[in-house]
Amino acid sequence: MENKILAIVNGVQILDKHLDEAIMRYPADRRQYLETPVGREQLLEQMISFELMYNYGKELGTDSSEEYLNQVEKAKKDLLTQIVIGNELSKVEISDDEAEKYYNDNKENFKEMEQVQAKHILVETEEEANEVAKKIAEGLSFEEAAQSHSSCPSSQNGGDLGFFTRGRMVPEFEEAAFKLNLGEVSAPVQTQFGFHLIKVEDKKEERVKPLEEVKEVIKQNLLQEKQNQRYFDLTEELKSKYRVEVYK
Repeated sequence: MENKILAIVNGVQILDKHLDEAIMRYPADRRQYLETPVGREQLLEQMISFELMYNYGKELGTDSSEEYLNQVEKAKKDLLTQIVIGNELSKVEISDDEAEKYYNDNKENFKEMEQVQAKHILVETEEEANEVAKKIAEGLSFEEAAQSHSSCPSSQNGGDLGFFTRGRMVPEFEEAAFKLNLGEVSAPVQTQFGFHLIKVEDKKEERVKPLEEVKEVIKQNLLQEKQNQRYFDLTEELKSKYRVEVYK
């Protein structure tokens, strides 16, 4: 892509790449707007404005003022501190063996409970539930029946409640759902909300997630812990090297 000149302010060029670099410093949700033609034009105007203010400050001699020099020293100190911390923490690594050991020592943390994916139709009376069940038995799809008869907001999705584990639904509903075979429609199930017809679409047995599925998450968590420890240890080490006086 041609890196064209977008503006020249007092002899300084603002290029396409400068605009792209500025956009990348914004959060992802803001970048989406700034990458549009209107957003880019607004950002360019802001960059031109900043460049003008910079030149004006130089003209006024603000870059020689005590306020400016103090801020520069503070920024230099903060930047040096952040670079040192970043360099030290970048030395910390987590091996695959460390991740595997943590996984083997903590498998209970990676258990996935038994789940079912169910659809349901909610009506007020058992008589209504039986009437809907009869229509389904005669060929009406469960999803169409849910859209036509169910009072639950899930009716918009054909009654689909997605996957859920035990303890997420009221006891009567949960007991019936976990007992059903795939594709089977339950008899009317009464709960505090009314009468339900339930159909189970899928089941997931209880399992321990395999190492490969969770390894990267483990490594990130261990890395953060190890980096925190490195930061603490280095701080304590430097306390013995440089004089520290704390007054309370």
